[in-house]
Amino acid sequence: MRVPKVQGTIRRRLLVNFRVEPDVIQRLLPAPFKPKLHNAKAIAGICLIRLENIRPKRFPKLVGISSENAAHRIAVVWDKAGAQREGVYIPRRDTGSWLNHLAGGRIFPGEHHRAKFDVHDEGDQISLRMRSADGRINVRVVGTTASELPGTSSFASVEEVSRFFEAGSLGYSATSAGGRLDGLILKTLSWRVDPLRIDEVFSSYFSDPLIFPEGSVSFDCALIMRNIAHEWHAASELYVEGAA
Repeated sequence: MRVPKVQGTIRRRLLVNFRVEPDVIQRLLPAPFKPKLHNAKAIAGICLIRLENIRPKRFPKLVGISSENAAHRIAVVWDKAGAQREGVYIPRRDTGSWLNHLAGGRIFPGEHHRAKFDVHDEGDQISLRMRSADGRINVRVVGTTASELPGTSSFASVEEVSRFFEAGSLGYSATSAGGRLDGLILKTLSWRVDPLRIDEVFSSYFSDPLIFPEGSVSFDCALIMRNIAHEWHAASELYVEGAA
């Protein structure tokens, strides 16, 4: 049996975002997903999140756990019962927690690969490195909290990019079962994002030319969230065609 709801605090959440050619992203998406476009580009990225006091809803903080986690994600839309839905497709999740690794996909939705995180968080400045245990995923992010988006971003304002990502609260994660996706809904009790000026960014996933041919992907912007009370709710599983 799976735990239907958990609660806790998002102590830190980085959203590192890339613009991608829609046809390239579409090849990575199982049916019925299509890329959610912004200014004619697909938006994909990495969610790097530190969770604290995570426990079943209504349990005391004393039993909560903390963890560093990463999710490579793609903003998507799809049709269901004649209405368009939106959220994110997550081809891969990684975690620094053995408990998340063991419980993910069993006790709670979302299978997680094991990874090592090295994080230096000094308030406005943050340096994060992640390497997966299987050696397939490497991520580096170095940045400083800023007041505005980079001039090269496809988003016109912080408000615009905030609305874009707030709408993507429903995520479907790839599983070892192939055609079955685990569903998870993030419910925040408040929502605020701030720009993160990036000094260094690297993802072995988005840098892989076999997945993203040269010129098909470029960095757009990064955002940071801090100290957000939230809940995770299990969503119905989704059965799809062409899942990796």
